[in-house]
Amino acid sequence: MDPFEYGRNIQIDVLTSYLPEQSDPEAHRFVFSYQITVTNHNPEPVKLVSRRWVITDGNEQVQEVKGEGVVGEQPVIEPDQSFSYTSGTVLATEVGSMQGHYEMQTEDEDRFIAPIPAFTLAQPNALH
Repeated sequence: MDPFEYGRNIQIDVLTSYLPEQSDPEAHRFVFSYQITVTNHNPEPVKLVSRRWVITDGNEQVQEVKGEGVVGEQPVIEPDQSFSYTSGTVLATEVGSMQGHYEMQTEDEDRFIAPIPAFTLAQPNALH
C-alpha cells in the first residue's frame, strides 16, 4: 500500500487556548495550549507512530517539529475509540497557525498519513 495514503478514516479534533499566565506580550512571548483528539473510525486498531507540525506565527516565521509519537507515547487507538492529549507551543506574535500530520500504522505494519487541518492560535480579541 502507498505509505502516503491520506486520511483513512482518522478524525482529528482540536481545541486551543491562550495561556496568559505563561505569556509575556512585551517580550513577544505568546503561549498556547492545544488539545487534540484522534478518533479511529477503522475496523482495526491503529498506532500513532510519529508527528509533523508546521507552526507559523503572524510574521510568517515557520517552525517545523517532527518526532516520534505524541507526549512521549505511541498510542494504539482501538476501532471507534479516541486518544486525547494536550500540548503547547510558544509564538512571537499574538496570532499564528498550526497544521501537519500523524503517521499511523496498522497491525499489519501498513503505514498511512492522517492530515491535521490548519487551525488558528490567537490571543483573545487579537482577531476581529
